[in-house]
Amino acid sequence: MRASPALAGAIHDVRAAREHGIIEALTEAGITYWADKGYQGAGGTVRLPYRGRWESLSTGQQAVNRSHAKIRALVEQAIATLKSWRLLRRLRCSTTRIARLVQAVLVLQLAASG
Repeated sequence: MRASPALAGAIHDVRAAREHGIIEALTEAGITYWADKGYQGAGGTVRLPYRGRWESLSTGQQAVNRSHAKIRALVEQAIATLKSWRLLRRLRCSTTRIARLVQAVLVLQLAASG
């Protein structure tokens, strides 16, 4: 798990991933990662769902998208957990401090979970 330094909220996820070197690092390590359709054109080892209306996709493409959605659901649950932390909702400090705080909490959470 990784918590990168914060960027402005208006920055798109792909740009943030590129700026932090995440796409390059995962590609160099040969790690496949599943992303949403917003990562179209990201390159590397990213896996995207098939584009198009559900009805226009083949049965195989629908099966791939269904599987992709199940994997992505785990990521979305992790993000939802992070957003539920009351501490983060009430913080009023620099983004640098917030990023360091998130990293510390993640270390504690991982250590507590074994």
